[in-house]
Amino acid sequence: MPEWLVEDGVGETRALLMDGDIVLAAKCRWQGELDAGQQVSAKLTTKRGTRGTAVTAQGREVLVDKLPRDASEGSTLDLAITRAAMTERGRYKLPAARPAGLVSSGEDIFETARRVHRFPAGAWEDVWHAASSGEIAFSGGSLLFAVTPAMTLVDIDGDLDLRSLALAAVEPLANALRQFDLGGSIGIDFPTLQAKADRKAVDEALGETLADWPHERTAMNGFGLVQLVARLEGPSLLHRFATSRVGMATRMALRRAEMVEGAGVTLLTVHPALKATLKPEWLALVERRTGRTLRIETDPGLAIEAAAAQVVPHE
Repeated sequence: MPEWLVEDGVGETRALLMDGDIVLAAKCRWQGELDAGQQVSAKLTTKRGTRGTAVTAQGREVLVDKLPRDASEGSTLDLAITRAAMTERGRYKLPAARPAGLVSSGEDIFETARRVHRFPAGAWEDVWHAASSGEIAFSGGSLLFAVTPAMTLVDIDGDLDLRSLALAAVEPLANALRQFDLGGSIGIDFPTLQAKADRKAVDEALGETLADWPHERTAMNGFGLVQLVARLEGPSLLHRFATSRVGMATRMALRRAEMVEGAGVTLLTVHPALKATLKPEWLALVERRTGRTLRIETDPGLAIEAAAAQVVPHE
């Protein structure tokens, strides 16, 4: 049976839904964020009808909707986070919340899943690199992902005949939606299919493969466009790469430093852009976990995503 596994990293917590050695879905939370489902107490600072803003005891500002009529500015409310903060091009969206009594508490896999020291070899890396590139290849074509402030766009390209290409893209597309933890509005640009019967065949294939993925969906129009809308609880892996590629690369660099084995000193070589993001407490945690001193060197010739870790002798 498929099983969620959770790996506690440095600066982030990762989750994979595994079926044997196959990754069915992935999630990622950065430490210090307010996550969907989390309950907080906050003081209401502004109110406009049923909407307003509140500030937690830690100084975190959140947007609140569904406020009761008797809620007044200055009062303290018990809230449930419904969406984590989102960074988009040119703007920052505060976390969203509602009064705790209006939000049903679902399962939080980061709390209930089995914790492991390390995921199966290559499992997280495969998802991470696919999200980093924004491209997934399949037999006869590829999916190209682009994050915009309005929606996530998916372009389907390939050298098969148009009907075959559209149908061949359905399964890898469905897998990517889960593996990238996508939500919100998603626009899919299928090849333009002139025949109504061909468009219906793709709609039916999408319906079957996404039957267990909660969403709403439009039928394919004459230009091949399909729009999906799914619950948005926070940034997907694609969103994190689009808005904080250095942050994603930094956390992967520290993971690589943890994974190397041997006696000596951990030498972590990173692009200069990453060095400033390596928090002292993160470096200290890596040293405690590995039992080795961690030394950082920079190489401007490295790609941001290509940090390298090795164990070297003590000097």
